[in-house]
Amino acid sequence: MKAADTEGNQVKNPKESGPNHQDLEVKDAQIIFNSVWSDLEAEYGKENLHFPKELILLGGAPGAGKGTNTPFMMEARDLTCGPIVVSSLLDTPKMCELKEAGQLVGDTEVVKILFEKMLEPEYQDGCILDGFPRTLVQVECMKLLYHKMLQLRSYYDNTKHHHNFRQPIVHIMMLFIDEKESVKRQLSRGREVLIHNEEVDRTRIGEKLEYRVTDADPKAAQRRYKVFKERTYDALQSLREVFHYHFINAQGSLPEVRRNIVKELQYQSSLELDPCTYDSVRRLPLASEIVSHARQELVKRLDIYEFEHPEEFHRVISFIEADIMPIVMHHAISGSAHVNSENPILDSPLAMAMLIDIFSERGFHATVDLHKIEIPESLDSHTGKIYCRTKKVWRTRILFQGSELRRG
Repeated sequence: MKAADTEGNQVKNPKESGPNHQDLEVKDAQIIFNSVWSDLEAEYGKENLHFPKELILLGGAPGAGKGTNTPFMMEARDLTCGPIVVSSLLDTPKMCELKEAGQLVGDTEVVKILFEKMLEPEYQDGCILDGFPRTLVQVECMKLLYHKMLQLRSYYDNTKHHHNFRQPIVHIMMLFIDEKESVKRQLSRGREVLIHNEEVDRTRIGEKLEYRVTDADPKAAQRRYKVFKERTYDALQSLREVFHYHFINAQGSLPEVRRNIVKELQYQSSLELDPCTYDSVRRLPLASEIVSHARQELVKRLDIYEFEHPEEFHRVISFIEADIMPIVMHHAISGSAHVNSENPILDSPLAMAMLIDIFSERGFHATVDLHKIEIPESLDSHTGKIYCRTKKVWRTRILFQGSELRRG
């Protein structure tokens, strides 16, 4: 059986290729990784191998919108550094020649240059990797890197370097469109780039955009999609059992795609926090857990007030109607009212709860704060001691959707 290169093209058997057989790329991921890792340790030092805490491996079909949605993903994950676009790292003349021919650069070169890039300080909190991994060898190197990151974290635990080796998290984001849509978008992009570049030539304003030969040739666009399905798609699919895999349907409109991205990248503390930190905070409920049945619980409480505490319930309603609502009505435009009251009805914790629940049921957001004021009442002329009484003032803040004035 004949060997194949990263594009699936047949190459000669090493025994048949004569003295040049050593030029064939080594395909053993462990050998490649060990070689790159040894070079990194020698150059930077083990204690300085600070890889990003969070990695988003971004893959997508040609035309799926990786570049368009990358800034949005950065915002969703609160990342401040730009993405690492692997194709832009591979800009040597030899690598550019391979890319122009529609082939992939060798795995060893890709892994080495990428790992070095990820060690730059700006990426320590996290980054997006656009275009990695694209082959099964790169997939294995990604797994090996992850395990090395865990080993480093364990090795430097309880040392002064501990904070530099945090719990790593890896997401896989796959933006998927079918072949027909991919070809359509590639050709459309090609036409738009040509129009833009012609306008730059004419006006001398702006910068030209990269024009891909495949964006003008339907067959070449189909080949790009085929390479994506057979290489990148399969490579990332093989990682879904190891890392957090997010399949994004990118066929729809931009708002639809972004809603899908937000849903997939929502904060999940159990995945992202250090296990010790998570164990400490998990006793506290999530906001989502509290509000999930809040309306049903509110209804139950109001019914209990009506049937088990009717007198107090109706006193609170009368108090709201007489003392609070007139002031709220005067603030209908702003949607914010502050009401101070000395009515002793609010001395009762149950009455306080009733007031807040009543406003919630009516669509308002109410908060109550007790403010105590010491009022001087008498003076002991012999000792000079001042005797005060405590004045209780309940400050109620009512928020609601105010009126929108039309101006024109």
